[in-house]
Amino acid sequence: MTTRRKFITSAAMAGPAAALAAPAVAQSTIKWRMQTYAGASLAAEVIVPAIEMFNKIAGDRMQIELFFADQIVPTGELFQAMQRGTIDAVQSDDDSMASPTEVTVFGGYFPFGSRYSLDVPVLFNQYGLNEIWDEEYSKVGVKHISAGAWDPCHFATKDPINSLADLKGKRVFTFPTAGRFLSQFGVVPVNLPWEDIEVAMQTGELDGIAWSGITEDYTVGWADVTNYFLTNNISGAWAGSFFANMDRWNELPEDLQTLFRVCCDQSHYYRQWWYWGGEANLRVNGDKMKLTTIPDDEWATVEAKALEFWEEIAAESETKRRVVDIFKKYNADMVKAGRPYRYG
Repeated sequence: MTTRRKFITSAAMAGPAAALAAPAVAQSTIKWRMQTYAGASLAAEVIVPAIEMFNKIAGDRMQIELFFADQIVPTGELFQAMQRGTIDAVQSDDDSMASPTEVTVFGGYFPFGSRYSLDVPVLFNQYGLNEIWDEEYSKVGVKHISAGAWDPCHFATKDPINSLADLKGKRVFTFPTAGRFLSQFGVVPVNLPWEDIEVAMQTGELDGIAWSGITEDYTVGWADVTNYFLTNNISGAWAGSFFANMDRWNELPEDLQTLFRVCCDQSHYYRQWWYWGGEANLRVNGDKMKLTTIPDDEWATVEAKALEFWEEIAAESETKRRVVDIFKKYNADMVKAGRPYRYG
């Protein structure tokens, strides 16, 4: 990809013939390839509208070709592919794409790190996570563009879950860090390609899914292969981001960088109300999954274990300690703020 500065320099060195070619090169369309963590049915909600908007506004100046989960590379290889330039941009959480940074464990579902979807953008934009993510990704040649919230993390299962004992031995598709945390309760984390989950539930390879809220269960077809939805969640919102190869990002004119950011923000906003309304609507009006609940006093033991897990993570590095301290400060502030921020 030729930047304006590189072209002017080479044109000056090559002489008049090269200079005459300037208009054609300057008007050539910038093309990016972007892959999302989401399969086609989910991507239709969480990313397609934003990319369509970007392409419509950018016109012949720039076009982004969007690929769904595992279409170019497996989700676990997204970071490496973006770093080396095979893919120009990515929508994913840090955990799923196996980011080699100190903040990886906090992407996706960090156990009890948030209660509501609005917690995520506040943590990033007002409590300092943006600065830490920028530092970490700048070290490895990747631009962290922005983070936002998705849905909460609930169990969708074949058999009813009414107590912690019911989780023992259950083979569950979930995120790496969530699986690490849940394993202490007898959950057996299983790693499979996203597109294989529905079939794995049908064949009995999986007993459940802890990868989303009820909106995604219905949207992607998992509500058709599970019978129960556990209303307790281990996180109030999935934390995911938009990323780009640093060189590709730096080559963009400032107005196209701004346009991309605006479209990312539109995507974040869309998900805020799509998930928030969808989670409530399908609990009340959905007809495919029966709701179950683990009693509050028993679930409180899981929350207490999460705080121990935070300290375990914080002990691993100085950067992780910084992030955990922010989570602790934020949640303490929310408790002090009271209703509607924290109660019960």
